Amino acid sequence: MMEDSIHENDIKQYLKAHPDFFESHAHLLAELFLPSPHGKGTISLAERQQIAQRDKIRVLESRFTELILTAEENEATANKVHELTLGLLFAKDVSALQAHVVAFLATHFQLPNAQLKLWVNESHAASELFIEAEDSLKNWAKDLSQPYCGTLPTMDIAGWFTDTPASLAVIPMRYQDITFGLMAIPSEQRSRFYAGMGTLFLNRIGELVSASLARYII
Repeated sequence: MMEDSIHENDIKQYLKAHPDFFESHAHLLAELFLPSPHGKGTISLAERQQIAQRDKIRVLESRFTELILTAEENEATANKVHELTLGLLFAKDVSALQAHVVAFLATHFQLPNAQLKLWVNESHAASELFIEAEDSLKNWAKDLSQPYCGTLPTMDIAGWFTDTPASLAVIPMRYQDITFGLMAIPSEQRSRFYAGMGTLFLNRIGELVSASLARYII
């Protein structure tokens, strides 16, 4: 075994050191036969090289296609975020801002019935948008370090929805260290929002909406 290994290494080292070997012995390319990688029988060394090159090309084409699809998805997401941002900036008041967010989620993500709930403050009395939240709900929202995703939490927000959602995302409305409300996005699909899922885009939406609301709250 040691002799065979040394012999093989000698051959590999020789071929590496003499890349012109097959130019001087071109006939060997047609005379050397190797097992076919795609079935029984043998093929020439030249055919084996062609197969290897085609396989590499297919892998590269597949990766290139994935990159194109990813780029298209990223562009589409960036356009949606841009549209959301413009609507938030042009909203003339907090009600218009709320309407824009709800319509945006319904139109672009097929997530109707999103609920934006803000805590009552000195400038805004209790209404459908501004609520007298229990301390337990306020503390739960304050403790959220990232959007909550999963089934309906134990917090008393079930009354915000006509039908119990199969899953939902709950995003804290927060400016700096002040939490002043929640945005709950329900879904009829149990697999739409689940514990452990990525929340980068939800975080971005929460930050944009929170920053836009801050001028009415803080």
